[in-house]
Amino acid sequence: MPLTDVAVRNAKPTDKPYKLTDGEGLYMLVNSAGKYWRFDYRYLGKRKTLALGVYPDVSLADARNRRSNARKLIANGDDPGAIKQAEKQRAKQLSLNTFEAVAREWHEKQSVKWSPKNSARILSLLVRDIFPSIGKTPIAEVTAGSLLATVQKIEKRGNIETAHRAMQTCGQIFRYAIATGRAQADLSLVLKGALIPVKEKHHPSITDPKKIKHLLLALDGYSGSFITQQALKLAPLLFVRPGELRHAEWSEINFDTAEWRIAAGKMKMKAVHLVPLPRQALSILEELRPLTGQGRYVFPGVRSWSRPMSENTVNAALRRLGYEKDEMTGHGFRSMASTILHEQGWPHEAIERQLAHAERNKVSAAYNYAEHLPKRREMMQAWADYLDRLKTEGINTVT
Repeated sequence: MPLTDVAVRNAKPTDKPYKLTDGEGLYMLVNSAGKYWRFDYRYLGKRKTLALGVYPDVSLADARNRRSNARKLIANGDDPGAIKQAEKQRAKQLSLNTFEAVAREWHEKQSVKWSPKNSARILSLLVRDIFPSIGKTPIAEVTAGSLLATVQKIEKRGNIETAHRAMQTCGQIFRYAIATGRAQADLSLVLKGALIPVKEKHHPSITDPKKIKHLLLALDGYSGSFITQQALKLAPLLFVRPGELRHAEWSEINFDTAEWRIAAGKMKMKAVHLVPLPRQALSILEELRPLTGQGRYVFPGVRSWSRPMSENTVNAALRRLGYEKDEMTGHGFRSMASTILHEQGWPHEAIERQLAHAERNKVSAAYNYAEHLPKRREMMQAWADYLDRLKTEGINTVT
């Protein structure tokens, strides 16, 4: 006797599982966990069972329709169970090839060479701005239009730099997908020029010699932490990036050759960088060595010497000295040195190499850290001497 909606609805679990039969192989299995639709059939002489869903998500009428579809497949010589299993495998394979799945796989592989902060920042960008739109789409089926629309949502919020960073990250993911056989093209290349250009930012800096003199004297007179004061005094002498300065390690400093060799992994351009140390910089480091030389970092953090100085320390010290963020920053020492050194006629190539700006020939980037080194040594000592004269002589007599 066929089942009724009332009978299905009123079926209650008992101590043992039992079946409610509807006919033509369809029945409901009732147990303590719930009510399950099943379809028994024979295929090539073997008895098989096909799961048709769970009640009440699948109603009696739905179960009967699924039974009818399965019987049609059997009549055509197909095995409904095998077809269902193949569909599950395809769905599983698709789930491994979605943009989000590929992106997370790429992120996991790449993050071993990133700092935890950078790794978290990249994943946060993807989760917040990319995955909601195209994350569930197989990466091979993502279109240039859908990628552009996704990134333009960031752009419309006014976050132009973030939009460009998102497009760049997506490009890296597409290239990984190509390498692993899951995509055919890097759509970010197709969309080159489709976003609003990023306006070039200039870090606030002081380049007037009179104001530089006052700044240098203020740095010498800083009354806060001695370690912070030494970092402030070293920053204008070496004009490295703030992150490179605070991550300086004693093992990288060679007092015999007067060099600071920064590993490629710490550099923005991922190439070894050599900083010639003028006499004034060596003097600062010698004064600091008895205090922090037994540890790893030249400028350790306040809370733990196993970690470098906080990224806000130098800027906070400048604020304490009365310099506002739109007037001078830790990064501004680079612009200061670049401007004055160019005005003094030092070779542009030597200045740019000392600033560790982008390589003109990326093929040679890994081994040209000594490029223009003799001239750079000369320039760095001359720059340190110039800063000393600024502090002690009249502005008009300094060249």
